[in-house]
Amino acid sequence: MTTPDHLAVWQRVRDTVGWRDVVPHPEAPAPAVRDGFVDFACRFAGRDPQRLNRLLTAYDDVRLEAAAGADLTPDLVARWNGIIRGVPVAAFRRAPAYAKNGRERYGLHNDTEHRFASCLAETTDRETPVTARAGRAYLDVAFFHPYDDGNGRLAGLVLQFVLLRERVELDEVAPILTTVRRADDADGAADLTRLVHGIATATHRRWLRANRPTRQFVVHSAVSDAAGGGNS
Repeated sequence: MTTPDHLAVWQRVRDTVGWRDVVPHPEAPAPAVRDGFVDFACRFAGRDPQRLNRLLTAYDDVRLEAAAGADLTPDLVARWNGIIRGVPVAAFRRAPAYAKNGRERYGLHNDTEHRFASCLAETTDRETPVTARAGRAYLDVAFFHPYDDGNGRLAGLVLQFVLLRERVELDEVAPILTTVRRADDADGAADLTRLVHGIATATHRRWLRANRPTRQFVVHSAVSDAAGGGNS
């Protein structure tokens, strides 16, 4: 039996999710006490120094492009994919792709590359909360599976880029990047968006708590009170 085209499934599911309403707009800017993506990279890629170095190099570029307000284009994500794989040119795949030990197949059609570019362009839609756009873009990379390798790492970088471009940071990303997602799961896509939004909100709250001004208490001694006349 032929495995269904899960990219086509995702494209249908994608249109059923209420991206504009699933979460509210987060507060921005929302800085973090620590960079959750760097922590995640060091924990999960730290055993391979070359792999870690490539991932962090790509992430440095993500942060630079986000700070510059760059558009998310196929050329940009191809550059990041090339960096994390250590290849000079990352070309869009030329055959169907498989994931989850072959349980999911992502088809390739004449318009697949164009559809992927259109999905990336939707990350600038300010009517949709940025946390929803980031979660959707993460899933787009996962299910379009645009390159022969490195798509999981690239999805994490794209999610970070969409958030950072609007100055929203995360101090924890492991729950987002380590959970297996299904192309046919509309509720799961909405739940991912809620997870991204929840972590962004908690990150901001922790940053505010860490940077809360300390109160200064003035201690009046009996001598100073007497010198000042005290209260009569």
